[in-house]
Amino acid sequence: MIDGRRGRRASAQLGGEAAPARLGLGGRLVRLGVSADVVTAAGVLLAAVNAVMIGMGELYVACGLLIAGGLMDTLDGVVAKAAGTASPRGAFLDSVADRVADALLFGGLTWYLASGPHPRNALLPVAILAVGNVISYERAKAESLGFSGKGGLMERAERLIVFGLAMLVHVVMIPILWVLLVLTTGTAIGRFVRIWRQASGTAPHRRQVVAATWRRGRVESRWRQLRETGNAVPGRLSGAPGARWRNRRSTSTLSTRLRRVLSAEGASGSRRRPASGPTRATRALRRRIDDGRPR
Repeated sequence: MIDGRRGRRASAQLGGEAAPARLGLGGRLVRLGVSADVVTAAGVLLAAVNAVMIGMGELYVACGLLIAGGLMDTLDGVVAKAAGTASPRGAFLDSVADRVADALLFGGLTWYLASGPHPRNALLPVAILAVGNVISYERAKAESLGFSGKGGLMERAERLIVFGLAMLVHVVMIPILWVLLVLTTGTAIGRFVRIWRQASGTAPHRRQVVAATWRRGRVESRWRQLRETGNAVPGRLSGAPGARWRNRRSTSTLSTRLRRVLSAEGASGSRRRPASGPTRATRALRRRIDDGRPR
């Protein structure tokens, strides 16, 4: 399409140089101090002048201005690349400028048809502009969601070519505009179906993968802790199968160890103080261990 993106694709296919770049036009404009933003603004201004020419009925002049406007739309990307100033800000400005230029051109054609013998035909450019904006929005929204929204028979470049043909052969302008409206509508529907299939085929799969990974990680971490330490995660696996048995096993092992330690302590204490016997704290701790309530 004539909005700089097609120029960048052609530049990549030709080894980094588009057609204007091979002529050195981008480098010359940079040396003259012309920036890509200036070229984009000049394209919008040229579209406004073209809209006035179309409204006045100067359709052949409008065809020449349309070709010049297409050159401007191609040059802004070339100049940005030659100057090394390509950025997301420039891409955003270029996309907005394209939408404004389309509105001006189709608005001028609406004005021309509304002043003719059949004013109702003025609805045709309005309908084409509306469907074209839907096509652009579908691509922008799809790319923001991570899908591919390209493709279609009537992208912006093709619409402008048919638009220029309608002005050049203005005797059959209305049939050409009807064909353009039908093809543009088909492009919008086809792009919607492609994006819908992409979203329907990948979005549930992504949710399932994320959920499965999250659950698997949590379960493995809990059972890993059980295997390594013998203790359940507090408040998480207390009611899981085998968790209580593990807790009882660890408790019984601890109680057995405490009994052995206390028995050894009591034996050593009896050798030192044969008449005193175990202390009160030792007897209380033994009773709690026997009752199954260790602290």
